[in-house]
Amino acid sequence: MTKQNSSEKNQAQGIQAMVWYKAEDWDRLMGLFSDSHLLPPNYADWLGRAEEMVQQVEKTGDLVVKVFIDPETFPAWCKEQGREMNSEARAELAIQVVQEQNFSP
Repeated sequence: MTKQNSSEKNQAQGIQAMVWYKAEDWDRLMGLFSDSHLLPPNYADWLGRAEEMVQQVEKTGDLVVKVFIDPETFPAWCKEQGREMNSEARAELAIQVVQEQNFSP
């Protein structure tokens, strides 16, 4: 790879925030989310799909930042933001966390 190609690849690299869960929080979170019926039935199934998504994103050259949803703090954050506890709120929180951390590829 030439220097120019390497430089172009680095410029194309981005950051993608991904919502992530801990196994020990799964059942509790599923009880909180208004759209839990849209998620896989168990943590192992979710984790398999999530890891596949990470691999696909990383193949494009983007960096994945996993943002863990905490069952203690997520409800309060949603209340403060006037948000329902659903996928849109989880995604918004993940983006906010990445922006606040000022990650750079």
